[in-house]
Formats: sequence, structure tokens, C-alpha cells
Amino acid sequence: MSEPQAADKPGLRERKKARTRAAIQEHALRLIREQGYEATTVEQIAEAAEVSPSTFFRYFPTKEDVVAYDAWDPLVLQAWRAQPPELGPIEAMRNAMRAVFGGLTPEQKTEMMSRGQLLFSEPELRNAAFGELMRSAQLIVDELALRLGRPTDDFELRVLAGSFMGAFLAAMLPLLSDPDADFLELADRAMDLLERGIAFSSL
Repeated sequence: MSEPQAADKPGLRERKKARTRAAIQEHALRLIREQGYEATTVEQIAEAAEVSPSTFFRYFPTKEDVVAYDAWDPLVLQAWRAQPPELGPIEAMRNAMRAVFGGLTPEQKTEMMSRGQLLFSEPELRNAAFGELMRSAQLIVDELALRLGRPTDDFELRVLAGSFMGAFLAAMLPLLSDPDADFLELADRAMDLLERGIAFSSL
């Protein structure tokens, strides 16, 4: 799995950590595809990634987390923060998703599809995926609070964050069965719906 890239790279230490995290996840997904989820151990993943088991656990608390972790989250948030403050949150998110996902390589698209299929194929992984979604939603709430100057327990912010997550899932799910699905186009359509307020009577 090639490391996702953002327009403005973080510092050297952060990049090294990101590369290590990406390598661990890459080898984990490869081993799981080859051997099956149950048969793959943390020790095998650590050995393949050339790290110690203790290093594995510094990056991922459990084997489920190594699959559930979404490496794109920090890049989307980084691109979102870079958007002009006068933009509304939906337009800023649309631009951020275009910046991050507009240059997906075939390899990265295949990796997204493969990881998504795996997450939905194992009960333990589905639970971990739900936890990752909740974590991502909270990250969005925190960013919205900073961007809009509202408290993090603001109900409207939580609704908007949940809408972003729903839009992302709606764009992602077709990839699980159709490798030719255009994630960015679907994400753009989802943002359009949010911006219009989803008038159900017109759908």
C-alpha cells in the first residue's frame, strides 16, 4: 500500500511514524488476505513489517485496529484546515476530499476496496470499524468546533459531523462491489446533497 500523500507534508518525525504505521497495516492486510483473519497473528504482522510486537502495539492497540484504521482521515483533516476560513464547512470539506482523493492511484483505490471488503466480512472487524467511525466523527466535531467557534458538545456540530460520515460511507460502499465505481464523483454528489439540504420530496 503506497503511503497517502497530502499537499502540505507534516514534519519528518510525523512522516516517519506515518510510514511505519502504513507499513504495518500494509503487511497486515496482505497476510490476512493470504492466510485469513483468524490465522494471522500480531507476531507475524510485526515480523513482516520488521518491527517488534511492542512497536505494533504502540501504533495499533489490537489486531482489529490495524485493519480498521483509516489512514486517509488525518490527510482529509489537514486539507480541510487549509481551506479559506470564509468557506462554509461543507464546501471546505468538498475541496478537502477533492485534494486528497483526486489523485488516487489504481493501487490505492484497490487497497481501499480490499480493506472495506475485509472490514465487512468479519464480525470482530465490523465492531472495530464502528469504533473507527465514531473516532472519525469526533475528530470532525473537534475540527468544526475550531472552524466555527462553537463548543464541542454543540448538537448541530454532531449532526453535521454525522452527515459527513454518512456521505463518506455512501460514496465508499459502491467500491466494495464495483471496482470501477468513482469514489470522488460519488463523494462530490454526496456533498451536493448535503449542501442542498436533501429535499426528499424532490428525490
